[in-house]
Amino acid sequence: MNVRFEIRQNGGVVILGGALSAANVDTFRDQMHNWLQDNPGVRRVVLDLTAMDFIDSAGLGVLISLLKYVSEREGDIRLAGLQRRARMVFEITRTYKIFEIFDTVDEALTAEA
Repeated sequence: MNVRFEIRQNGGVVILGGALSAANVDTFRDQMHNWLQDNPGVRRVVLDLTAMDFIDSAGLGVLISLLKYVSEREGDIRLAGLQRRARMVFEITRTYKIFEIFDTVDEALTAEA
């Protein structure tokens, strides 16, 4: 299981697909940190998770790590389009309380901070 992602410069939207798991979180974290360092003006990152079909505790951990990193830059991370299986992970672990979660990317982009 691999994570595929695409970064849209306009609006700081990152589209994740596939699985975010122990097998690929290091690569994902490194690529996201590099992208964020190369784009210091990005304060809001929207993760489009509509195509992400699996997340485990390692994947959740990397999202929390990215949230901390972006928060230190006075920004935020918003999650959009969580599928049922992934949403259950956020509910069971109660991490939905630390992320702003939206049904769609458009809602995440237009919601007030």
